[in-house]
Amino acid sequence: MAKRNLTRRQSWRIQKIQEERTERARRRAERAEETLMGGDLGPEQQGRVIAHFGVQVDVEGDDGLIRRCHMRANLPALVTGDQVIWRADNQQGGVIVAQLPRSSELCRPDQRGQLKPVAANVDQLVIVFAPLPTPYSNLIDRYLVAAEQAGLTPLLVLNKADLMQQGEYPELRDWLADYAKLGYRVMHLSAGSGEGLEQLRTALQDRISVFVGQSGVGKSSLINTLLPGVDLRVGELSEATGKGTHTTTTARLFHFPAGGELIDSPGIREFGLTHISHDDLLEGFIEFRPFLGLCRFRDCQHLHEPGCALLQALDEGKISTTRMDSYRHILSSLSS
Repeated sequence: MAKRNLTRRQSWRIQKIQEERTERARRRAERAEETLMGGDLGPEQQGRVIAHFGVQVDVEGDDGLIRRCHMRANLPALVTGDQVIWRADNQQGGVIVAQLPRSSELCRPDQRGQLKPVAANVDQLVIVFAPLPTPYSNLIDRYLVAAEQAGLTPLLVLNKADLMQQGEYPELRDWLADYAKLGYRVMHLSAGSGEGLEQLRTALQDRISVFVGQSGVGKSSLINTLLPGVDLRVGELSEATGKGTHTTTTARLFHFPAGGELIDSPGIREFGLTHISHDDLLEGFIEFRPFLGLCRFRDCQHLHEPGCALLQALDEGKISTTRMDSYRHILSSLSS
């Protein structure tokens, strides 16, 4: 169906409605804060956001207790993992008065192309995929580029590894071998059988990790196995599309008994990188780095230009065809 063009008055009306809704939300937050400030508030203390619910967040204090807190209207948008200063009220709630600086943040563009943080103060990106639903190397490479950009350590986790014994999956096996050669840590495990889970537990200790991946790859099943009692809802694969159904609706932070935390983010079928530059994209492919700056032309796009160092490395087998195809696919999305 053709896209309907809005008149200037219709666009103005839509903008006006959005501004009115924003203003109403701001007034509600201010009224909530006034109510809180009118009561007895405890001293300022540090806490961490462990879940987000619109204008309210769950904050875990130093005492380990969790309180549903309002945010002051002048605060920036908070995400799971944020360290904050907050004050408790006398009704098992509280108010956040300040946000502490982030050591890192994982961002992705929203539907309007605006860059939006999804988790803060994390140090490890756990990329989960499986033989089914069908994995895409381009999506995995997008996650790897995002990890490089955010300064996070990537960990590649193949779940449902037992399915590999029931089929050949030659392409997937080649991908795994290529990632291992590049120095990425790759784990084979199964949430269903428990195979390889102890190795994953060790890798998660003393780290703040984010789980990402296609819906249906078993992220929730893994978390349920690693954290008994959490009981995240597990989605089945869609018979019509072969893709997973989304089950996580908000990012949440969980503690591992042996140390370390996990932030479970909503399912992401596509991880857009339209916010990064061409140079950032090139740096995100770690095997490209030795050849950058060696091309004949300074503005080389590494597509078909003569004297391209990357294309020469591709011909010599120093760069895989799959990874080069991923680079070109992502580059085309940046150009568009």
